[in-house]
Parts: sequence; C-alpha cells; structure tokens
Amino acid sequence: MFEYRAFLIKYAEIGVKGKNRYLFEDALVGQIANALKKIEGDYKVYKQPGRVFVEAGKGSIDYEGALDALKRVMGVLHICPIYIVDSTDLDKAYEEVVNYIGECYPTESFTFKVMAKRSNKKMPKTSPEISADIGGLILEKYGDRLSVDVKNPDKFITIELRDKAYIYSETIKGEGGLPIGTAGKAMCLLSGGIDSPVAAYMMARRGVKVEAVYFHAPPYTSERAKQKVVDLARLTARYAGNIKLYVVNFTDIQLAIYEKCPHDELTIIMRRYMMKIAEDLALKDECVGLVTGESIGQVASQTMQSLLSTNAVCSLPVYRPVICFDKQDIINISQRIGTFETSILPFEDCCTIFVAEHPVTKPLLAKIEKDEKKLDDVIDELYKKAVDSVEIINCEPMEVE
Repeated sequence: MFEYRAFLIKYAEIGVKGKNRYLFEDALVGQIANALKKIEGDYKVYKQPGRVFVEAGKGSIDYEGALDALKRVMGVLHICPIYIVDSTDLDKAYEEVVNYIGECYPTESFTFKVMAKRSNKKMPKTSPEISADIGGLILEKYGDRLSVDVKNPDKFITIELRDKAYIYSETIKGEGGLPIGTAGKAMCLLSGGIDSPVAAYMMARRGVKVEAVYFHAPPYTSERAKQKVVDLARLTARYAGNIKLYVVNFTDIQLAIYEKCPHDELTIIMRRYMMKIAEDLALKDECVGLVTGESIGQVASQTMQSLLSTNAVCSLPVYRPVICFDKQDIINISQRIGTFETSILPFEDCCTIFVAEHPVTKPLLAKIEKDEKKLDDVIDELYKKAVDSVEIINCEPMEVE
C-alpha cells in the first residue's frame, strides 16, 4: 500500500479576507501544528499562496491519527494526502504521476480526469496541455483498466506545480469555518445537556475561542454530574481547543430563589442570575459575548418572552447558534462530534432539580423584576460568595478511541 507522508490543506473563507488574510493563514498554520503535537511523527507545517502543507520528517508516522486530527481543525476545508516530487521538470513530473497511479491503485478500475495547476505561467506548456499529456501517458500504461471521463470521473488526478510538484487523487472533507480565536472570545453556559456543547462547537467553527461556565448545586447535583460537564468540555475541546471551565456553586442562590420567589418563575429568575454571573466571568476573561444552547420553544425558559427576560440582565450580546434548530438537528450534530452519549448520561443538572411543576411560559419582564426584589436582603452576599468561590478547570481535548 502506498504510504502518504504529506498533506495539502485547502481552506475556503480565509481566501477572501483581503489584507488580513495572512493573520488567518498564520492562525491556521499554528493550530494545525498544535493539533499534530500528540500524533506520532515529526511534522513540518508551512504555507504557500492559497495552500497550507504538512510534511512528515523521517521516521514512522501515524497517518490515520494525523488525518483524524486535521479533520477537526477549524478552518480546514479539505485535506488531500499528497505525493511530493522535489522538481518541477515536466518530464520528471509526468513520470512520477504515472508511477503514483501504479503504486496507489495497482489493481483498481475507474474513470479519471487529470487536473493540472501551475503557479509559474512561464512554463513551456499550459495547464490544459499538461493535463492532456498526463492523461495520455496514464491511458498508455493503464488503459486496460482506466478510462477518461471529463464530466463525471470516479477520481480527479491532480498535480499542482509550484516550487515542487504536488500529486494527489483524494480529497477528504474537513470542518471548514475559521481558525479558533480569529473571531474573538465568548463564554458559553455549559450544562450537562445535548444543546450547549453543540452551541459551543458551532461558535468555535466560526473562529470563536470558547470558554465555559457550569452552575453546580451540591448536594442536589452530584460530583458525577460535574464530571459529566467536564467530560463534555473535553470532548468539545477536540474541536474548539482547550476550554477553561468555570464551576460556580449555585446552591445558595437557588435555595434563596426557591424560598422567596413565586415557584412558577423559578427557572426564569435562576436563569437571569446565571446570565449575570456568566457575564461577570466573561468580562473578567475578556470575552465579548455569551453563548447558550437555547432553542425557541424547546422548554418553558426558551420561549420568546422568556428569552427577553433573561436577555434583559446582560449588556454583552448573547449568541444562540441553535436557536432555530429542531431537536433532531441538534442531536445529529452532537452525535457527529461525539458529545451525544455523554450528554444523555442520567446525571441531573441544577436546572432540572429546581424546575417548577408548572413554569410560566410567557413571563412579563416587569413582574419578574418586581418579584426579584424579594431577594434584595440576601442576594448581594450570596452572589459575591458564588463568584469568589469559582473553581477553574482547564479542559484539554479528550482522547477518544
């Protein structure tokens, strides 16, 4: 079997970033290099106009591990395993393409189309001429099992002539989007459910560096519930990069709300204090927004009126990437990114423990604010205690077999 030792990385949106394009390219190069640090092999990552390349040094490499890591790097549109010829001499390049086909596909039968791309327009032949030459040589040697189809081929045989000749015939889909951190930083309210990890992933895909906050309510929620959220953060970090998780002890605030406020408003008022604390932590961490996994109408606290009430306590923008998704849409993404099985583990979070039997679905903001005043004699001290006792956990990407 042919052993690939290099990859050509294609990106999409980065290519239209104008004068700032180099910032996105440099971020992508750095994040690819970081993603490969734990993979067997010595990898060199470098950029050329419109492309990023990964080359393995001497010694053994983990090809599948490297490919898997590259597929999770935000900003990578396509990954092409490549064979590199250290020459742009056309005769040499022609010979190597023919040899490449024989080594990669020694017995297969398929249709193909040759795509030649040259960066040096002073070459003696044009790209269509080079493509035709290579196609003819392939048919000459392998015409008994290969044939040309320019409209709908089984494989595109591509050769890019730059400083070297880069040959490839396979294109693997990456995550796309933008490199992490190029769009700023946001704080995600991470529960133990299905939706919030998906929301964090989707923001990361748009180049946002995601941190997270989890509201813990011991003894009403167990250490297993907390560990579940840590695991979700680590699973999400496989795509989003390291996540700083703030764990807030929310028990005393919840008990005060339960004791002093109308029970049908419990979830809304609790949610408002979660948003307040999340915003305080976000501002200290230089975040420029909050992120939640809320979807309109999914539960009582996610109606339009409820979202209005929770938004009212925030000065930072609140981003809700799954706001119009059906539940199944969210589940599908969570299954693809590997968070679903952990999300459905039966460990209760603090919201489900204190949920009202008949929660208000269309709260009036004025009434919520009026009822919150019943907390005035205790809330400042409880709020300060909760913020001052925050635990911070650095969640690195979880290795998954």
